[in-house]
Amino acid sequence: MSAEASVGSHAADSAQPDVSQPAFHDSDPLRNRGLLGSKYVKLNVGGSLHYTTVQTLSKEDSLLRSICNGSTEVTIDSEGWVVLDRSGRHFGLVLNFLRDGSVPLPEDHRELDEVLKEAQYYRVQGLVQHCLSAMQKQKDVFESVCRIPMITSAKEEQKMIATCRKPVVKLQNNRGNNKYSYTSNSDDNLLKNIELFDKLVLRFNGRVLFVKDVLGDEICCWSFYGEGRKIAEVCCTSIVYATEKKQTKVEFPEARIFEETLNILIYENNRGSGPGGLHLLDSRGPGSSLGAGQSEEEGAVGGDRRVRRIHVRRHIMHDERGPGQQTVYKD
Repeated sequence: MSAEASVGSHAADSAQPDVSQPAFHDSDPLRNRGLLGSKYVKLNVGGSLHYTTVQTLSKEDSLLRSICNGSTEVTIDSEGWVVLDRSGRHFGLVLNFLRDGSVPLPEDHRELDEVLKEAQYYRVQGLVQHCLSAMQKQKDVFESVCRIPMITSAKEEQKMIATCRKPVVKLQNNRGNNKYSYTSNSDDNLLKNIELFDKLVLRFNGRVLFVKDVLGDEICCWSFYGEGRKIAEVCCTSIVYATEKKQTKVEFPEARIFEETLNILIYENNRGSGPGGLHLLDSRGPGSSLGAGQSEEEGAVGGDRRVRRIHVRRHIMHDERGPGQQTVYKD
């Protein structure tokens, strides 16, 4: 009887560890077992639940593939959900990219940066490149937006022009700087000059710096700069001497302004520094001519460099009365 009791007691002692061990694993999350034997995967990403396949998660050499093949340790809760300690806000977008190979990205720069961070964390390189390309496009669009500096002082203007590496086109537009009345067409021509300025900004944006000065002494005057110095100037205002009063007249020499804008491009990327650059800009071609009523002056600035000043119908001495009325000219 004692031998049987001893044998029974020994058998009970040896069986006790086998009973207690499974109870220990049931209360602890399963780790590093992989998902090789599974077809479907349940993911709990920061409280956001997703149901997908191992095939989808394994499409790219990413962190998600390493989770599926067991090379990365994961936590699986008691209900079989793979728990990832990450925000689930953009995880659905990551899954859709793995499913389709492409996905629409948010236009907001901050959200796009968040998607990029998630793609980098999960090491989904295809999505990373997709986000970087979208960011570059946004940057290009942002840089193409027109930025027109508003000059508030002469020192600010001089500093901007002197330090700018691009050619500069400046429009002085100060309608209030006039002690006379305007002629009938002057208001329309002022607006046309401003509209032309806006069109040139859109046409040559990125190649030329455009500056609008509303505090200058000139009512309407275009200035063209290259390599920090003034190359040409087109003054659009003139004084009309009538029989009883003086009037200020504003012209719109569109062709001349556009021509000077094209000429100033010779200084783009310092191309005007060469031996032929100055000659090309300062020499008038055979097809270039002044319009009716235009005069050209050249003032020395230093050495052989000169500023070409074009005055449109400068100091016209007549009034603009209708046909049949006497016109008075003054010397």
